Amino acid sequence: MESVSVDRELMLINGKWEESLSSEFITIENPSVRGSVLAEVPRASAEDVSKAVEAANKAFKSWKALPSREKGKLLWKIADAIEEQAEEFARTISMETGNAIRTQARGEVKSVVEIFRYFAGVASEIRGTTSPVDNNLMAYTQREPYGVVGAIVPWNAPVQLSSLKIAPAIASGNTIVLKAAEDAPLGVLKLAKVCSKYLPPGVVNVITGYGPECGEALTSHPLVKKITFTGSTAVGKIIMRKAADRIVPVSLELGGKSPQIVFPDADNDKVIEGIITAMRFARQGQSCSAGTRLYLHTSIFDSFVDKLINKLRQLKVGNPLDEESDMGSIINKKQFDKVCSYIEAGLNEDGIELLLGGMPPGEGEMTEGYYLQPTLFSCKDNNSKLAREEIFGPLLLIIPWENEEDVIEAANDSSYGLAAFVWTNDTKAALRAANKIELGWIQINRGGAQMPGLSYGGYKQSGIGREFSLEGMLDSYTQVKSIMIDFND
Repeated sequence: MESVSVDRELMLINGKWEESLSSEFITIENPSVRGSVLAEVPRASAEDVSKAVEAANKAFKSWKALPSREKGKLLWKIADAIEEQAEEFARTISMETGNAIRTQARGEVKSVVEIFRYFAGVASEIRGTTSPVDNNLMAYTQREPYGVVGAIVPWNAPVQLSSLKIAPAIASGNTIVLKAAEDAPLGVLKLAKVCSKYLPPGVVNVITGYGPECGEALTSHPLVKKITFTGSTAVGKIIMRKAADRIVPVSLELGGKSPQIVFPDADNDKVIEGIITAMRFARQGQSCSAGTRLYLHTSIFDSFVDKLINKLRQLKVGNPLDEESDMGSIINKKQFDKVCSYIEAGLNEDGIELLLGGMPPGEGEMTEGYYLQPTLFSCKDNNSKLAREEIFGPLLLIIPWENEEDVIEAANDSSYGLAAFVWTNDTKAALRAANKIELGWIQINRGGAQMPGLSYGGYKQSGIGREFSLEGMLDSYTQVKSIMIDFND
């Protein structure tokens, strides 16, 4: 049998492209074609992590000293370069994540460009305050970077989430070592190539490998002064415990079980489209902010469900690179099997009714990759497994409601607190709900994605800290120093 040549990508450490010290590699699968290999990336170990962290630590002093305006100019150049390669980035993201290029991957690249430009613009806004105590005593504060930031990102929107770590971290004067997800590192390495072209060696370092082998080493390294993680709540708890041992600040953007509340006056096609967007069906439901719990008022329940089913049946599931595809594939077999286990649980649980979709077919084109159809279940309350656990797949649970106070209580009845969506033309009702819902990011009559400049983050077990904004950058990547001056003779 002829051996097939596979592209090998390398890690960025101190401005150089390197293998791991063990010379071992990780195979990156194409989720839309089972068994198909896209490339190989280095399998980093603790020694590789240490090398990257030491490089970042060495680069920190001179990078911190660079004027903020100059840092901003470099970030702007990175944004321009990404925009010039937008289609190439989108194809890479689509192939490695399984996300459809038309509905998801191109939008992710656009978001990356906007993120770098936003933080380029606010880089010079890192300032303190003055506090004149009396005529002979003055106090002032200044914000300073931590030093080396250790960052870990997941696979569902890898390049966007990496930009949300890299851009604010370096704009505020830190250096960074970022571990890409082992399932989708190729787009992140492409981003690293752009960064390496414009930034001094060691400012941005990107490593690839498994969590227990290099992620754990990164969060434990004594030179890492700040940890930022996006991923599951379970792993976030582990990272937080490790950070506690060294008293290192952490930012955590974790899981979600986001509610969508539809009021009686919102039974229309625009809301249907918004519900589908908020559920992140274009990303196969693989989003921590996905609105997976849909609370429908009983007076519109049947008519709304009929319209929703008809709309979802029009979505085409298929090859992510096909311009006709609305949805692509699940990221890998492990996640595919996990989502299927939830579908099976819904089929076997009393009180839950399947409305659309279900288990994947056993033959045909859908079996070529990890493909699942949009799946809808209905149940009476929050007590089922499907209502309480994060699934991370194209599964939407629909629950009826009648009383406003009861539905808000149900929306809050979760260990998660990331996002919520409220659909109504009644401004007072919308604001009442927004004020009472215990979540960090609430949208009214909008199901779209986050925007640079507006803080995003969770309550409860959905995380600590905020991203996407100047405030998030200041709180997450700088620390405050107070200085007092006595003018008395």
